[in-house]
Amino acid sequence: MNHSILRFFTGLAAVVLLSQCAVGPQSRIERNPQMFNQLSSRERELVTSGVIREGMNRDAVFLAWGRPDQVSVGTSRGKEIESWTYLGERPVRSYNMNMGFGFGGWGYGGCGPYGWGGGYPYMGGGPTVMYVPYTAGVVEFTRGRVTHWSASPR
Repeated sequence: MNHSILRFFTGLAAVVLLSQCAVGPQSRIERNPQMFNQLSSRERELVTSGVIREGMNRDAVFLAWGRPDQVSVGTSRGKEIESWTYLGERPVRSYNMNMGFGFGGWGYGGCGPYGWGGGYPYMGGGPTVMYVPYTAGVVEFTRGRVTHWSASPR
């Protein structure tokens, strides 16, 4: 396959993936106007800002925070509850230091001063970033209404 075509499709895939990550309340509202219009004026204001409160229904929470990463059901004090969990990822920076002994390439050793092979010491590593998952928020519903919610600071 032609490299420019491959680069084009790779770039296109990256744009599509990134656009899915950047979905916020406004785009969910635009895609679900009937859901948004059924909310009270105060709830519409909160949802537009990505804020939830006790008493909101599932539609309002979906518009404000999006589709949950996990849904679970259970009971609390004899009442059935539904929990929506939202996950996030935090960057964790670290510095790695690798040391070793490598072989290969053109260099000294092996078959003479400019021969193939030979061993050489190397030091590698450097700064790296890993993304660690965490619970960004939890919303609990009883009878379809928010009874409890919590969110981690960003």
